Amino acid sequence: EERLLRIDKVLNDYVSKKWVPGAVALIVKDGKVVYHKAAGYDDVVNKTPLKKDAIFRIASQTKAITSTAIMILYEEGLLLLDDPVSKYIPEFEHPKVLSAFNDADSSYTTVPAKREITLRDLLTHTSGIDYAVIGSKSMNAIYAKASISSGIGGGKRILGNEVRKLAALPLAHQPGEKFTYGLNTDVLGYVVEVVGGLSLDAFFKKRIFQPLGMNDTYFYLPKDKHSRLANLYSEDAQHNIVLSKPLADIFPDYPNSAGTYYSGGAGLSSTAYDYAVFLQMLLNGGTYNGSRILGEASVRMMTMNQIGDIPFGDDRFGLGFRLYTAQSAARSPLSEGSFEWGGYFGTSYWADPKERLVALLFTQFNPNSHGELDDKFKTLVYQAINN
Repeated sequence: EERLLRIDKVLNDYVSKKWVPGAVALIVKDGKVVYHKAAGYDDVVNKTPLKKDAIFRIASQTKAITSTAIMILYEEGLLLLDDPVSKYIPEFEHPKVLSAFNDADSSYTTVPAKREITLRDLLTHTSGIDYAVIGSKSMNAIYAKASISSGIGGGKRILGNEVRKLAALPLAHQPGEKFTYGLNTDVLGYVVEVVGGLSLDAFFKKRIFQPLGMNDTYFYLPKDKHSRLANLYSEDAQHNIVLSKPLADIFPDYPNSAGTYYSGGAGLSSTAYDYAVFLQMLLNGGTYNGSRILGEASVRMMTMNQIGDIPFGDDRFGLGFRLYTAQSAARSPLSEGSFEWGGYFGTSYWADPKERLVALLFTQFNPNSHGELDDKFKTLVYQAINN
């Protein structure tokens, strides 16, 4: 316990130096919460403390939940991972790949794709679909011209309409040849709607959130929880903490709006505790508190290398997660086989099956010139373990 107090010291130090506005940290070891604290402020001007049950915009942490929804449908025999996406969304038939791009007017030429995109390509970000706003220069321009959303703060858009619009645009590369982080999981979200027969919002609630007791996880918050949404902060040119302003089509308070766009790649907001429950379910082999969400084989598949030798640094990628290899574990306290990801606004998590450990560090701060806090938090968690 005295070693866990080192986490308090570092988090409070970052707050006092005005390197982060506030943070919530949560650690679960052997299925028990051993650390769950908030540091710093929700409102840095009025010194309103950040609470540990604050609701955070978790952005890309939505991806793991959408991937889980796909695996639920896979287990029910309603789809196979190597099915072509066009089987469920016909607009994806006969995909084309970008061959030349004209910076002057965003015009382009294409060549036919060598094969169709599969669901596995989407789960592993190897389809060739790029990201709007944060993707490559050429694809950013192509997506902007077609008014493709990043998935965050999509407002009154409708997922199916957006995905069908995306299907008409070129891929950045041939399917299965490279890892390109992109709108793949938004497409998977629409596959869940088509196959599962419910909106993504309703499917998540019925098949994942309610069985797990994730009562604070939503695309759009109910009015009685609006006050729990953490303030979103940014940095100015001098690295001072300032309230975040609207960026492109992203308005900071989008979770408190009455939106209709259910982005499977970036749309959810949640608490550290709720997301820890979701991760503990995976660590338990698909079950939590008497509710089985997935079979053990599906969790095994999700957390095994699915991209072969496609370059991805020292790490590999499963069905929705970055995976630690022997090489990356040698450079980090995380064990080989650990899986992780994070969210655009400064949320991160990992699960370590070897140590039976789940850990999360949530902020609402982007950009953040002191992002090394994530790596320090990892060290602080592991130095406290006494098996």
